[in-house]
Amino acid sequence: MLKVGLTGGIGAGKSEVSRLLVSYGAVLVDADRIAREVVEPGTPGLASVVEEFGPGILAADGTLDRPALGAIVFADPERLAALNALVHPLVGARSAELERAAGPGAVVVHDVPLLTENGLAPLYDLVVVVDATPRTQLDRLVRLRGMTESDARARMAAQATRQERLAVADLVIDNDGPLEDLEPQVRKVWSELAARAAAG
Repeated sequence: MLKVGLTGGIGAGKSEVSRLLVSYGAVLVDADRIAREVVEPGTPGLASVVEEFGPGILAADGTLDRPALGAIVFADPERLAALNALVHPLVGARSAELERAAGPGAVVVHDVPLLTENGLAPLYDLVVVVDATPRTQLDRLVRLRGMTESDARARMAAQATRQERLAVADLVIDNDGPLEDLEPQVRKVWSELAARAAAG
């Protein structure tokens, strides 16, 4: 099994890269998706987050009100650290479970937005970074995700710098251009990952 850490700044296009890798045969362990699962209504994860941040972070239907929680944690590094301390162990346990189910010859791609920030690079055989300039990231967040420029800049500032991400990369996928330039790069990276997994 080859354990790959996939990361990139918000708006860099990591989701598109992970989608392509899955289409080629990778087993995806998506930290963001798991982070949502572990705080669904009725889970111990949600109960602990409400205990820490108060009932104001719940929507009327009992689900987590992500924008309300985001407004608290993205403005305050200490509150963000408190949230991560609750959620990350749960995400780690579920990720390990999915990895064990993948089987010996698999290429297991862990989609981890905060890989650099949390010093997780040593956990993987290889780290793949999806790279885009901050200008491109900002444009995508505002134009495609409908964020205000100040919200987008705050999200970007809460993450590692581009230089910090590139410093932990074994392979870099440049996603600063149009979508059609991305696919050939991802296919090339997949060939390398598959070859390494096959070589054991």
